[in-house]
Amino acid sequence: MSEQTPSAQQWIEGLAKELNLPAPSPEEIDNLLDLAGIAAHSSERIAAPIACWLIGLAKISPAEALSLVEKYESGRTS
Repeated sequence: MSEQTPSAQQWIEGLAKELNLPAPSPEEIDNLLDLAGIAAHSSERIAAPIACWLIGLAKISPAEALSLVEKYESGRTS
């Protein structure tokens, strides 16, 4: 077994394979990172991974999820 640390992309691809799921596209990754950034900066950092988990439970696309989070945050801060 190699002692080399995998890149984030390699790690995500490996986990996706273990879950028998396709790895997210670069666009999906960008949307999830933006979503996580909004959650982490609008609340406590713990909100980011939990928000991403909720998106998975909701079975919606990262693009749709980002749109919902932006709408939620906009309404919350108006």
